[in-house]
Amino acid sequence: MLHTIRKYTQSDRASVCAIWFRSGRDEYTYLDDWLTLTESEAGDLFDRLIVDKCQVWVAEDTEIAGFLAMNDSYVDRLYVDPSKQRGGWGALLLAKAKGLCPSGLELHTHQQNQRARNFYEKHGFRAVRFGLSPPPESAPDVEYHWRRRLDDV
Repeated sequence: MLHTIRKYTQSDRASVCAIWFRSGRDEYTYLDDWLTLTESEAGDLFDRLIVDKCQVWVAEDTEIAGFLAMNDSYVDRLYVDPSKQRGGWGALLLAKAKGLCPSGLELHTHQQNQRARNFYEKHGFRAVRFGLSPPPESAPDVEYHWRRRLDDV
């Protein structure tokens, strides 16, 4: 099956919001806000925090498997449906981000999110700063940077 990436359209909203909600519920067991968030509330947040502020791309074959939200060179969100993880979707989305911003990328993830940290480090990102995410989470986070190296060309 051919994996493709394309620009998000409004008709993708239900599928992409569901992926974001399921992925967050699966990973963020340490964040109280995620444990009490409803799928409807997640949809409202998705519109306000992601669609209104970012360029969004979806990865799909016969269905949407994940999405990437970019704000210039900042990877604001990269989520793959839990049922599709470890299938190359995250790497495909990250390659799209690198193609959009070949000189470099930045992102934040939670320090406790070891799966994400391992993934980004495997793909050449380096931790540059440890701190706290903004409220309401206020959870320990880590800032990562990726810069193109000569051997990446």
